[in-house]
Amino acid sequence: MYNLISGSGGFIGRNLIPYLEHAGEICQVLPRTVLQKIDSELLGAPKAIIHLAGKAHDLKNISDASEYYQVNFELTKKLYEAFLKSDASIFIYISSVKACRDVVQGVLTEEFEPTPETDYGKSKLMAENYIMRRTIPVEKKFYILRPCMIHGPGNKGNLNLLYKLIKKGLPYPLGAYRNQRSFLSVQNFCFIIRELLNKNISSGIYNVADDECLSTNEVVRLLSQPLERQVPILKIPPVVINMIAKIGDLFALPLTTEKISKLTENFVVDNSKIKNALGVNLPLSVRDGLIITAKSFASQEK
Repeated sequence: MYNLISGSGGFIGRNLIPYLEHAGEICQVLPRTVLQKIDSELLGAPKAIIHLAGKAHDLKNISDASEYYQVNFELTKKLYEAFLKSDASIFIYISSVKACRDVVQGVLTEEFEPTPETDYGKSKLMAENYIMRRTIPVEKKFYILRPCMIHGPGNKGNLNLLYKLIKKGLPYPLGAYRNQRSFLSVQNFCFIIRELLNKNISSGIYNVADDECLSTNEVVRLLSQPLERQVPILKIPPVVINMIAKIGDLFALPLTTEKISKLTENFVVDNSKIKNALGVNLPLSVRDGLIITAKSFASQEK
């Protein structure tokens, strides 16, 4: 039996497939061209379908909104229908915490009423709702995973941009912000997916995050470790930073309002439901995971 994986060329897929194969799992790639015309006959007989393919949140806000719904909802709907007709027993859908909330007060649990504000979050929620509302045979299971910010080798998101700023020797200017946020190492995410393939737990929605949350100031210190130097952390008043970010919005500069929000927002995610259901502890601490990511950034530039 094998696992059929969509979105294999993305960041998660490039980490997940080697991880699963090292653990003895057999993986088969489902190309986007095949996914677009999928039916149950094209699926074959996989043990599980892991649906990674999707349109990621566009931080530059230049994407056509319809693309989110076409990719994140329509393709998911088509693949899930094929799963229901197939012999596969497990469907794992990679959603996002943004399907629930864009801003979090307190600690985000699966019990929060979803109120996404972006087309990205809304399209992910539409796919979740479709899966939840369909009648599923008793021998099948679905798992909707809502990861928070994922990082690791090959990641090119905000942590990579933050590392490049640190590498230049420039002071980190956002030290006045006292935030707490959750992160997720791709290694821990792969571990959770492997456990889902081999344990029988209830279908449903599960948040996925590392155990501890960190401030961005702590993240800056961790990312700077491979550089073997301390990065000055400046406490520039937020009102000044916000003015600079608005200028960045107008002239497409590196520092924009959305990037400031991503770096300084509070976004704490509770991971207890998935851990308790699986009966596991995560293999990596949040700090160890971030150091691995930082070292990968450093090695990429050699």
